[in-house]
Amino acid sequence: MADGRTVGVGMPISLTFDRPVPSAERAAVERSLTVTTAPQVTGAWSWIKDRNLLDGQRLDYRPRTPWAPGTAITLRTGSAAARHFTVGRSLVATVDVTAHTMTVVKDGVTRRVPITAGAPGMDTWNGTMVVSDKQRRVFMDSRTVGYGDAYQGYYNYAVHLTTSGTYLHENPRADSYAGRSNVTHGCIGLATDGTARRFFDEVIPGDIVRVVNSKDTVAPGNGYSDWNLPWDQWLAGSALR
Repeated sequence: MADGRTVGVGMPISLTFDRPVPSAERAAVERSLTVTTAPQVTGAWSWIKDRNLLDGQRLDYRPRTPWAPGTAITLRTGSAAARHFTVGRSLVATVDVTAHTMTVVKDGVTRRVPITAGAPGMDTWNGTMVVSDKQRRVFMDSRTVGYGDAYQGYYNYAVHLTTSGTYLHENPRADSYAGRSNVTHGCIGLATDGTARRFFDEVIPGDIVRVVNSKDTVAPGNGYSDWNLPWDQWLAGSALR
């Protein structure tokens, strides 16, 4: 993450190592890292099993609860230059796949928009995800996630949620099905009437998208989905515990 960046309230500090860190060395690695915040928060490191990395290659830091807006964060890693981040305004979107709605709460102001989620058998991940990035236009291929009814095409206003390929994006099918039924390959679809563009324009990396009333919960290492671990399990992932 670039120094000086502004992030959402759900963004963890995530470090990826060139090689797996042996178990015997992990405590020393954690001791070499210093996180300071203003205001002060309770936080901890935890070794994450990332779906695309070997065990011991990813180490994340997060607070017990999401960051407060305006929090200033500094990471120091031994002799390397310090990195500074700032938490911006709060935005949390809750997607209810059975009600076919997304409730967006931005700095205490709430609005609801219709959505369409994963069709039966291609269900959207349940649980808390964090925006990693966004792109104006993305090419998607359903074969990459093992679906036989292969679909390939470009989608606009794509907000990236998981490394396995979950996006929240504009979908022309949402013009007919949003608010009524779930018809996607697992992504969350928004209509082309400006709804998708509005969300795309306001969202930043680190914002939280929480999916409820779906099936399997997204794994912590699938994107920045650290918040799906209860605090005691998070602490258990530290080599210092």
